[in-house]
Amino acid sequence: MIQEIPFTKMHGIGNDYIYINCMKRVPDNLPQLAIEMSDRHTWVGGDGIILICPSDSADFKMRIFNADGSEAKMCGNGSRCVGRYLYESGLTSATTIRLDTLSGIKVLRLHPDATDTITSVTVDMGIPEIDTETVPVIFPAQQMVNEAIDTSHGIIHLTAVSMGNPHGVMIVENIDNAPVDTLGPELERHPMWPDRANIEFLEVISPIELKMRVWERGSGETMACGTGACASLVACVLNGLCKRHATIHLLGGDLEIEWDPADSHVYMTGPAETVFHGTYLRRY
Repeated sequence: MIQEIPFTKMHGIGNDYIYINCMKRVPDNLPQLAIEMSDRHTWVGGDGIILICPSDSADFKMRIFNADGSEAKMCGNGSRCVGRYLYESGLTSATTIRLDTLSGIKVLRLHPDATDTITSVTVDMGIPEIDTETVPVIFPAQQMVNEAIDTSHGIIHLTAVSMGNPHGVMIVENIDNAPVDTLGPELERHPMWPDRANIEFLEVISPIELKMRVWERGSGETMACGTGACASLVACVLNGLCKRHATIHLLGGDLEIEWDPADSHVYMTGPAETVFHGTYLRRY
């Protein structure tokens, strides 16, 4: 038997997902579907799948399954793409959208151009969590800021931040030489993280300009991570290394991140791109 699943491939500065309209029906066995569709050699390819669903508490709901089948709580780049998808597919005409996620309700502000194309989206990512119990990270203090951790690469210093999902941010001198593919998976699964973590490698260019690479929990190194960029700015501010508004350069492009002192919310602005539409033929 073959089941046809329409989808749209999108990316936010290279953080690519497969978007499925689930307003009427949700496919079966979502973890396995994510593994199948995310394979870059045999099928569509991506960092995972994102489902767009009805919500009882917001305008729409987003569910995210990583390439390894694990369910993620939040994806900043993915949420921007959801905003563009909803607007340009006619599911909404609003330019402010409340999006239900496993990390709570996020507010999207869409920025259409003169042709009514969504050129960028601003996401209110909420208030970052730096309390170790909330992140969560196992550490004998209320916060974990620039703390020494023993690894196979020697002693490194890590700052723990949650943007609805856990992040460990490490400052490096040269981002190009950072051991992302070896130290990333080691730190992702370090016993200090009860739920594993996303690991950011961050180079400070100036107080308003940063460069970042990321090892994402469940996906490996990706071109970009929106929550990781937000966590990185917060970590830099906590360490006195940057201002509250900065441009972050990722492998896939740039994000503007602001940690607003007025409400303590982190705001992320960046593009969302549609790549192609298709139909996945799922065989049973």
